[in-house]
Amino acid sequence: MLGTDLTGLPLDGPLPDLPEERDINGNKSRFTLVAELARRDGLTLRDLIARLGAGRGHRVVAGTPERLADQLEEWFTQGAADGFTIMPPHLPGGLEDFVDHVVPILQRRGLFRTEYTGRTLREHYGLARPANRLVAEAAGEGQPV
Repeated sequence: MLGTDLTGLPLDGPLPDLPEERDINGNKSRFTLVAELARRDGLTLRDLIARLGAGRGHRVVAGTPERLADQLEEWFTQGAADGFTIMPPHLPGGLEDFVDHVVPILQRRGLFRTEYTGRTLREHYGLARPANRLVAEAAGEGQPV
């Protein structure tokens, strides 16, 4: 979020100088929000993690791929959720880790598809494809709406 490598910094020390928004190659509005919060409140790295690391109000699951799969399975099979939005802590690596390590476990458990049923989102939901009004017009079946 900050466009800066924080690896190895002391948790209770000050944050390093942060880049300007114009130098961020990513979500500029999120960067600005977090950078301004850190600057305004004089946050340490520990403070920043405490404020932002808990998923911004979302359920946070961390651990091994098996633990993540266990948690998702429990919520799904107990009816607490019928789907999930994955919000990895960093992109694209966090999403790649989830896809490469957690999804195969869920697939083995029969909880995640191994292939798609159609070529479009509409087909995946089993929805009929609407008639193409231009084709109907060409066949002389009516005027455009």
